[in-house]
Amino acid sequence: MTGRLREALRDTVKDPGWLAGSLREVAENPIAVAGLFPQAGRRCGRGPLPDAHPEFAGWTVDDAARVLLLTALPLTGPALIEQVRALYRHGDPAEKRAVLRALPYLDIADAGAALLHDAIRTNDPRLVAAAMGRYARHLDDETWRQAVLKCVFMEIPLKVVAGLAARADLELGRMLAGLADERHAAGRTIPADAAALLAGIGDGDQNERKAP
Repeated sequence: MTGRLREALRDTVKDPGWLAGSLREVAENPIAVAGLFPQAGRRCGRGPLPDAHPEFAGWTVDDAARVLLLTALPLTGPALIEQVRALYRHGDPAEKRAVLRALPYLDIADAGAALLHDAIRTNDPRLVAAAMGRYARHLDDETWRQAVLKCVFMEIPLKVVAGLAARADLELGRMLAGLADERHAAGRTIPADAAALLAGIGDGDQNERKAP
């Protein structure tokens, strides 16, 4: 993963020397990440990550730089978990998003799930979308369904939900159908990707129903 990210960042980072030096510094002195993490946007850039592997679709340059900083930490177990939580807790929205995107690449098992719960409770579409990446497999089914529904409600494209086709079930279909009915009563519709998902999984009703 780090090799693919480094390749995507090549010729894109505003200050490659700063990034290379910061990665070395973090590897030698993990405490340094607290000061370097916030600087990534200014020193590396905030634009879209160009020509990125599909795994990193929608990422920004600073996302990638911050994820590299996290994966360079020579920490394990509780020490790594505490550092990740601290960076999320004290970060601005862009920094929080990068922490969420880094979670699948860190050896912390399900210890980062609480950060997903926090992100999903916000009304920031950037954080909700980032929380629904690959690490969302650590969410229990009920929380995951509610998060998918929130994506629909906030009109976040469902393509951000990792493993959606494999995990979507009839209970999610019933929830989507309920939202579709509410929208229909108000003279509105659900987004096209949500309507397609509902049509594909059904709503648990034996009678066919058509999503608006």
